[in-house]
Amino acid sequence: MTDAEKRLWSRLRRKQLKGLSFYRQKIIGKYIVDFYCPKTNLVIELDGGQHYSEHGKAKDGIRDATLTGMGIKILRFSDRDVFENINGVMTEIWCWL
Repeated sequence: MTDAEKRLWSRLRRKQLKGLSFYRQKIIGKYIVDFYCPKTNLVIELDGGQHYSEHGKAKDGIRDATLTGMGIKILRFSDRDVFENINGVMTEIWCWL
């Protein structure tokens, strides 16, 4: 896991968020997602710099369309969001749940 993933995982694990279970590095179809909550069908992705290139954006778009087509909701945050505004990230996740 990246440092950003470790930081977010410390807030998601052990049912800390609304008593819901999250899994990290979960395989869904042909993809590995950063975090997944099966009860709510929610994927949380943390994006580093490579996700903001044209190639990265295109790959993420295809991936998101596939997962959305499976009925999965995707929330994306940048690594920077996690380091600079973890409380805002947690609030957004909380509100979605």
